[in-house]
Amino acid sequence: MDLDPRVYDHVAISDSDIRNIVLSYLVHNCFKETAETFLTCTGMNQPVDYLLDMEKRKSILHFTMEGNALKAIELTDQLVPNLLEDNKDLCFDLLSLHFIDLVRSRKCMEALEFAQTKLTPFGKVPKFVGKLEDFITLLAYEEPEKSPMFHLLSPEYRENIADCLNRAILDRANLPSYSSMERLIQQAAVVRHVLHQEIGKDGHPPFSLKAFLDN
Repeated sequence: MDLDPRVYDHVAISDSDIRNIVLSYLVHNCFKETAETFLTCTGMNQPVDYLLDMEKRKSILHFTMEGNALKAIELTDQLVPNLLEDNKDLCFDLLSLHFIDLVRSRKCMEALEFAQTKLTPFGKVPKFVGKLEDFITLLAYEEPEKSPMFHLLSPEYRENIADCLNRAILDRANLPSYSSMERLIQQAAVVRHVLHQEIGKDGHPPFSLKAFLDN
């Protein structure tokens, strides 16, 4: 029998729990200086394993977000050898970011050459074929930002890849790949969904982070 989530309605959350949730978020997102200040102000013990290699991870994510995917790949190989070799999806995504940056800079010939040497080999695997076609399609447009594949040039696409890379690095280090705050939000969404299904329209609506923040 499934446990009724309402049994937790009156469970108290301690200050220590809240501090650990905040620290987990800061560490996960590489806010090292803020995390160290937070540790000093709260008197918490410094979790050596969590802070390990945070600066290197921060640099990797910075280069991923700022349009230097090749440097991000180089630093990832140094920090976590074989990660990208083992994770072909992530390797393809990072290489695609460099291709996209070349397209955005209107370096079409260089982008085509890069695609032929670095991306085309992935075409031997069926799941990459559709993605390759989407990327190559960008070269057919004078303004790729206005093409049907415009989302590939969006900050959201780049951020999603950076998030996947961050989680993969943490997972390889046997650290949580999601922050405590993310897991809580996921759990809250599931609980609210269950209650909404049980009680119907008169019960709690499904959880929405945007609605929660707006309130």
